[in-house]
Amino acid sequence: MDLTPYRSFLKELALQSGEFIRPLFANPSLAVEFKSDQSPVTAADRGAEELIRTLIAAKFPAHGIIGEEHGNDRADAEFVWVLDPIDGTKAFITGVPLWGTLISLLHNGQPILGAIHQPILQQLMIGDGRVTTLNERPVTVRPCSRIEEATLLTSDPLNPAIYQNGAAYDALTKRARLVRTWGDCYGYLLLAAGWADVAMDPIMNPWDIAALVPVVRGAGGVITDWQGAAAYPAESTVAAGPGLHSQVIAALAARTA
Repeated sequence: MDLTPYRSFLKELALQSGEFIRPLFANPSLAVEFKSDQSPVTAADRGAEELIRTLIAAKFPAHGIIGEEHGNDRADAEFVWVLDPIDGTKAFITGVPLWGTLISLLHNGQPILGAIHQPILQQLMIGDGRVTTLNERPVTVRPCSRIEEATLLTSDPLNPAIYQNGAAYDALTKRARLVRTWGDCYGYLLLAAGWADVAMDPIMNPWDIAALVPVVRGAGGVITDWQGAAAYPAESTVAAGPGLHSQVIAALAARTA
């Protein structure tokens, strides 16, 4: 399949939504609401997704859409766009630029293209499962074969104990060289660009994961769920280089006293 037209459109979606979001970031007049699950949402989230949906409907009217803010439309179509207009809204509303827009294209239910866009830092990462670029420059995960040498990233250090084996996760972090919460989608951008070694989250939604799969794989990384099973669909994510991923999965499965 020739992905060129879809890749060009993916870039257009990222850049246009970035233009919409940029003036709203760190804007003191931007109101913050809280959804029923107590996650924050703003006019930036909702408006950016509306913009992307309008562009998709005009360009590919037969395609489906799965979006965090505005629900699903023909989610069983052959081609489906998966949207998270601001992945990392908690960072966004506190003026921290470690968030991004996630856009993915599914074909028959599996991600074939993905973008992570950070419009404040002007970083656009696009992956197709074979090649990943950051601002048009090919990137790869860095070689790291020992947990003890790894930089490990996660979005919220409290979540592993809530949703997975917290004791095993804590033991893993004690082995890693550096552990930071440079998380949400930006952690996976750092991984794919070779600036970190493990990016992981114990609880995820489809719109959190879909774009990450072709991005991580295109950069030469391995991505699965927390147990080492299929990356998508899934409810958790572990991504790392090929020399490290299996060690991380084994550590997360280890029995602890």
